[in-house]
This record gives sequence, structure tokens and C-alpha cells, in this order.
Amino acid sequence: MATTTSLKLPDELKDRVSTLAHGAAQTPHAYMVEAIAERVARDEKRGAFLDDANRSLRNFKRTGVAYTHAEVEKYILEKASGKTPRKPKPIKVPRARR
Repeated sequence: MATTTSLKLPDELKDRVSTLAHGAAQTPHAYMVEAIAERVARDEKRGAFLDDANRSLRNFKRTGVAYTHAEVEKYILEKASGKTPRKPKPIKVPRARR
């Protein structure tokens, strides 16, 4: 269900939105709703990425298991070219270097 929210836009921004919306065959309202939805989706995706990175870092600090850049790059390039590469071999990083 949609609810009403008011936005106070500077006149210049309102004019810019109107111009772009009409060029995209949309109403200014539809244009702004789409723009907000895209920004929310992008920010949620970034948040999920950062959560994954933090989880990975905690796991690395706990286990010390990592992969070399060269091994991962080789794996990805072979996979992208349609080959069936062996997974990279993990390495154990000494606790002092974590």
C-alpha cells in the first residue's frame, strides 16, 4: 500500500526533474519514485556487500585461512573462459600477520 510523503524541492531541482522525466516519458512523480527506489536498492546492496566483507574478515581472523591473489585470479579467468579449473588452494596465514 502506498502512503503519501511530501518532498520540498528547490525550484532548480524541481525543474531539472521535470525536464528529465518528460524526456524519459514519465511524470515527475514516477521519475522521483524510480530514482528513490534505485538509490535504496543500491544502498541495500552496498550494505549487504559490507556485511559479507566483515563476516569474511572475522572468519579470516578466526581461522587464518586465505587465498593468494594469483590463485584466485587464475581460477576466475579460467572459469570465465568456460574451463573447469581446480579451486584455489587455501593458505594458512600465521597469527602474527592477521
